[in-house]
Amino acid sequence: MFHQNKKTKKEKEVVNMKTEVTELLGIEYPIIQGGMAWVAEYHLAAGVSNAGGLGLIGAASAPADWVREQIREAKKLTDKPFGVNIMLMSPYADDVAKVIVEEGVKVVTTGAGSPEKYMKMWKEAGVKVIPVVASVALAKRMERCGADAVVAEGTEAGGHIGENTTMVLVPQVVDAVNIPVIAAGGIADGRGIAAAFMLGAKGVQMGTHFVVTDESQVHENYKERIIKAKDIDSRVTGRTTGHPVRALRNDMTKKYLELENKGAGFEELELLTLGGLRKAVVEGDVKNGSVMAGQIAGMVKERMSCKELIDKLVSETDALIKGAGFYE
Repeated sequence: MFHQNKKTKKEKEVVNMKTEVTELLGIEYPIIQGGMAWVAEYHLAAGVSNAGGLGLIGAASAPADWVREQIREAKKLTDKPFGVNIMLMSPYADDVAKVIVEEGVKVVTTGAGSPEKYMKMWKEAGVKVIPVVASVALAKRMERCGADAVVAEGTEAGGHIGENTTMVLVPQVVDAVNIPVIAAGGIADGRGIAAAFMLGAKGVQMGTHFVVTDESQVHENYKERIIKAKDIDSRVTGRTTGHPVRALRNDMTKKYLELENKGAGFEELELLTLGGLRKAVVEGDVKNGSVMAGQIAGMVKERMSCKELIDKLVSETDALIKGAGFYE
């Protein structure tokens, strides 16, 4: 799975974490930064890519022109591969899908729907397509329609989630498809990455830990809330609406869950969260905004650059994998 190059005694030993995912995407390490709405913009994407991972720009519900500008700005900061995450429920999804091709982006991850109608266009342009899935059935469907890999995301993740845990979901998806599987949800250190490889994944996607990196442009209040989070601090809202979302507990989640328990309707609940993520990420209102973060937030205790974080992750994973005898 991994290979290790030994240099001279005076030189530092170099770890090559080569997997099917690094080969597929042309990156150094099989670590992908999540395409988080309002968080994953070009500074963060470029920082992760320059550090050897794959940075993503989160298109979310943004118009195509904004996504085009983000791509062009990222290219000014890095000559390494980076990608775009498209939320397929976005009213601008069709236009953003075209921008991916027009701007020469080579990797796209997708969520909140199926990318099947864009697959032919993307494939002809040489784009690698990696849908995020929360079930075996969807993973198999994505493989059939031409996906190059899938991200199997467990319910531990922040933001919109499925029901299966990462520990349960990843090995079942690995058994069900022949394309590479990337594990996501509940991963913040080398132990999580090593565990993902033991489950059969060929790479990992991480979100919450990248939120607090130096390159991340989110409000300081948002970063501080994650760093101070405890293991029990996340809440899932929206289960009654069929759109569950994980965020750190605050006044908004408390009110939302109270309304849900009283049987409030979809419109009333949606009104409560309207613009909530922007309120937290941009304005720094971590009491009334939606502080989306995974359960792993309780393990995120320090700030560092993207390079420092990825170097740390690689070093920790290397030590664990080497100790387990998994080098070829």
